[in-house]
Amino acid sequence: MNIVPFSPGVGAVVNDLQLATMTESELTELRAAFTEYGLLFFRDQDLPPEEHLRFANRFGSIVVNKFFKTTQESPQIAEVRKEKTQQTNIGGGWHTDHSYDDIPALGSILVARTLPETGGDTQFANLAAAYDALPDNLKKKLEGLRAVHSNTHLYGENGLYRLTDLNDQLGGMDRVGDATHPVVIRHPESDRKVLYVNPGHTIQFEGWDFTESRTLLDELYAHVMQPQFTCSFNWLPGSVTFWDNRCTWHQANNDYQGQARLMHRITIAGSPLAAA
Repeated sequence: MNIVPFSPGVGAVVNDLQLATMTESELTELRAAFTEYGLLFFRDQDLPPEEHLRFANRFGSIVVNKFFKTTQESPQIAEVRKEKTQQTNIGGGWHTDHSYDDIPALGSILVARTLPETGGDTQFANLAAAYDALPDNLKKKLEGLRAVHSNTHLYGENGLYRLTDLNDQLGGMDRVGDATHPVVIRHPESDRKVLYVNPGHTIQFEGWDFTESRTLLDELYAHVMQPQFTCSFNWLPGSVTFWDNRCTWHQANNDYQGQARLMHRITIAGSPLAAA
C-alpha cells in the first residue's frame, strides 16, 4: 500500500490496494491513514455492491439515510442519482453528512457507478486544518458554543429539495428534525480540534438570534473555503472516496447538465461528539 497526500492540505490517495481483497494488516494501516487524513481516495477499484457493503462493515455499523432512495442490491446502500433531464443535484452545496442527527455519522463511502463524460467533480474541505488556522481571538470566541443543525429546510415538506426536480427521488418528510452539537469538537480518534459547523445544515448558535449567528457563521465559512483547506476530486470509473464526516465538508459540482450521474453511498454510524 502506498499513501500519498492528494493536495497540500486535504486528503490522501491510496495506491496499490484493492479494497475487496484487503488483508487485516492492510486494514490496520488504512485505519491509521483515515485517522491522519480524514479523506481517502482510491482508483481502479473492483467494488460491486456486496463488496462495498463488506468494506463498510469492516469499519463499523451502517446507518441508513432517512431521505435517499436505496439501491435494488441493498437497502443499506443509498443512491445519489441525477438523471439527464434533471437540473438539480443532491449535495450541491457545502455540507457534512448527517450532522442533523443526534449521533452524527462517522464517515461515508462513495463509489462511482455512472459518470458524466465531463464535470461532476466533488470538492472537499479540511475542518481540522481550518480550525488550527483560526486567529486566537476567534478560537476563544468559539469556546463553549453549541450550534443547531437541521434538515427541515432541505428535506421537509416545504424544503428546498421539495421545490426542485429531485422531489420524486426523496422520501421521509416525516423524519425531519434538529440536533445540537459543540461548535469545536475533539476528534475521537485523532484528538485534533475540529470546527464542526457547515453551510448545509447549521442554522444558528444555541442561545443566539439568527442574524447574529449568521454573521459569525458566514465568517467561519469564508475562512474554511480558502484554497489551502479545500481540494477537488475528479471521478473516473473505479473511483472510490471515503471521508470522515466529523472533520470534512464536501459538495458535488453540478456542471454536467444533460448527462447522468449515479453514485452509491454507504454511511457508517458514529458516536456522540464531545466538545474540545
